[in-house]
Order: sequence, then structure tokens, then C-alpha cells
Amino acid sequence: MIDLALKAGAAIDAIYKTDFDSEAKGDGSPVTAADKQAEEIIEAGLNAAQPDIPILAEEAASEGRIPELGDRFFLVDPLDGTREFVSRNGEFTVNIALIDHGRPISGVVYAPAIKKLYYGATGEGAFFQQVAPGQNRATAEHQHEIEARAPFHKNLVAVASRSHRSPETDALMERIGVADFTPAGSSLKFCLLAQGSADVYPRLGRTMEWDTGAGQAVLEAAGGRVMELDGQNEVGPLRYNKRERGFDNPHFIAWGRG
Repeated sequence: MIDLALKAGAAIDAIYKTDFDSEAKGDGSPVTAADKQAEEIIEAGLNAAQPDIPILAEEAASEGRIPELGDRFFLVDPLDGTREFVSRNGEFTVNIALIDHGRPISGVVYAPAIKKLYYGATGEGAFFQQVAPGQNRATAEHQHEIEARAPFHKNLVAVASRSHRSPETDALMERIGVADFTPAGSSLKFCLLAQGSADVYPRLGRTMEWDTGAGQAVLEAAGGRVMELDGQNEVGPLRYNKRERGFDNPHFIAWGRG
């Protein structure tokens, strides 16, 4: 999964450096040639390596191509943060996760514009690499283990989207004691928690499973957690393969260690 994320990221980066166009999908969200090309690269690689494991991928799903998933499947967002891509702020990511019985057990998040690579797996820890220009494989000698930090409950640092703040989110952050706020795009929010740069990420808006699976896998491997919310109450870990609700997520809150 790591090498595929790097390969897809290289294709995205090549398009990012051009005068690309975007179009609107049926739900109004933007899509570019980078989304489509990256998804093709990832799907081809996963099918070659693990042909028996189905793939739920964002662009295919938006076109109605959703396979029977079973207990284990790959979850792919080839370009999370297309709005960040279009606005050229660099905070977009490639996301690949392996889901097993509703839980993300392995995940890769790669931000090709800023060359930051995060990956983790249940029981194996979470890691970060600063990718060198032209690098197309992860190298063990350059990886750094990362850990979520235990929150300081009176001085929490929250990370949240620039484009999805709401009065409800602000009220929740005030209630739990957020003292500072770090804006970030895409699944990089999970990664900031995983590397100990922030304490909490509340999301009281719509997300899809492919938006969160890889980031949740990295964060949980780093010692953090992602909890579904019912109102403002945590009700259990964020789960996957929610076909009955169109693979969208309930509101959730992600925490560092503790």
C-alpha cells in the first residue's frame, strides 16, 4: 500500500504542476484528472497484489461501482482534499486503508505536494517519513516512529478543517476545553494527532468512509482513537462498511493518546 500511495502521489503531483481543470460530481464536489488517474493506479496495484480482496474507492463509488465487500476490503480515497488541490494549498492526500470486520487495521496517508508520508498498522505502530524528490519506495532507515500525545485537558489543541467550521463545532471545542486551534486540510488532521502535534479533531459534518479510514488506522496505530458521536456523547469506535447509510460517517471526535 505504501509504494502504491507514493506512485499515485507522483501522478497527482505531476498534474498539480500543470494548468489542470476540475469538474463537479453529482454531489457538487470537485473532481480532477488527478483523482481519476490516482485511483486507477491504486486499484490496478491492489488488484495485482491482492486480487481476492475487494476495493471500495471514492470515484468508482460515485459512479455506482460498489462491489460486495465482505469482512475484509480495501478502502481508497485517491485524492482527499480536492478543494485543497484546486486551491493549491498543498494539504491534500492519497489514502489507502485495509478494513477488517468494520475496523481499519492498516493505513497509508501521503501528502504528495509536501512529501509527507504516514503509515501504521494495528500492533505494529505508526511511522512518518519525509519523502525525498523522486523517491518511489518507503525506506526503513528513514522512517520515524510517531506517537499520539496524552492531552492536557485544560489546554487542548484542536485541529479542524478550514472549510468545515460550524457554530456546533466551536461549541463542542469550548465545552471540552480547547485553548488553541490548528487549521489543516484533508486526512492530515488525523496525522497531526498521530504525531503528537495536536490533541483533538471534532467533526460534526458529513464525511465518507474513504475520507477517514486510512487516517484512523494511522492514528489508532499511534495510540489515539476515533469515536462516533451521538449528540455530544461518545458511543463507540468509528466503524466501517456502513452500506445501509451509503458509506457515510456519523459525527465523530478523534483524540490523541489517553
